[in-house]
Amino acid sequence: MTARAPAPHPVITFIVRRLIATVFLLIVVSMITFAIFFLLPRLAGQTTRGLASQYIGRNPTPAAVHAIEQQLGLDAPLPVQYGRFLRGIVLGEHFNAGTSKAYCPPPCFGYSFKNQQPVWPMMVSGLPVTISLAAGAAILWLVGGVAIGVISALRRGTLFDRFSMGVALAGVSLPIFFTGLIALELFSYKWPIFPNVQFVPFTQNPLLWARNLVLPWIVLAFLYAALYARLTRAGMLETMSEDYIRTARAKGLPERTVIFKHGLRAALTPIVTIFGMDIGLLLGGAILTEVTFSLHGLGLFTVEAIQNQDLPEILGVTLLAAFFIVIANLVVDVLYAVVDPRVRR
Repeated sequence: MTARAPAPHPVITFIVRRLIATVFLLIVVSMITFAIFFLLPRLAGQTTRGLASQYIGRNPTPAAVHAIEQQLGLDAPLPVQYGRFLRGIVLGEHFNAGTSKAYCPPPCFGYSFKNQQPVWPMMVSGLPVTISLAAGAAILWLVGGVAIGVISALRRGTLFDRFSMGVALAGVSLPIFFTGLIALELFSYKWPIFPNVQFVPFTQNPLLWARNLVLPWIVLAFLYAALYARLTRAGMLETMSEDYIRTARAKGLPERTVIFKHGLRAALTPIVTIFGMDIGLLLGGAILTEVTFSLHGLGLFTVEAIQNQDLPEILGVTLLAAFFIVIANLVVDVLYAVVDPRVRR
């Protein structure tokens, strides 16, 4: 008798299923995004001539508009344009840039005919700024928010609880561009503790990289830490009143074990979900923070693309943001599968 091959591990099977679903989801997202930028304007009355005229200038002649239409491939059917777009992401694409051909290597998210550059390298140049901003702020708001939420729940009704929840309410209510400008006025101009806030690459000077990002990190983390503190407090209050917590205490377990191993672990389940979503959104571009502190990341790149009405750039950054959100959801699902076996079914 031949021995049966060992069955794959449930976690590996779940991860493979989620990876396949993620690929299909990314394709669907690309279709919807492409339709938003190219199909909906046509349904609203926009013509390819009107779209092509944006790349010429003022008072274009009909012949010039028709030439741009053919040059950009806007006269082709939408399925053909979408097929070219997907092919460019996988294999790269050649674009007719006037008198010469411009090659956009894969992954090619389009070619900006206003800047005469491929979109992908321009987005990649802003990724270190956005990743640095999101990573540092995420550590601050996760550690600070969860710690404050736990202490507030354990000291419910005390002065610390009331003060911390009041600060959390202010953090959730105040917009980033307000707190950011106040922080710049106080700590960069009036008291030059963090002067000349600008991005310095980590590989160039790690200490200057961290010093220049402290203020944006604190401002961005203040908003999220307030939300995480309130959610952690609510989760801890609900968890610590459960029967299994009273049973653990009745068995004589140390209070630290009851709080951190039994109470906090259950209370952090929803935190994992929103943390993955928040990271995905920020990697797609922390627009308000980057604009407030003039940090040239994906957020500021998005704002400039919208101001210039550069459709390839807007489409590219939208798809990149969607990619980060989908991948963040995939990571959260995998973590759930590792922690909770019920999710693997």
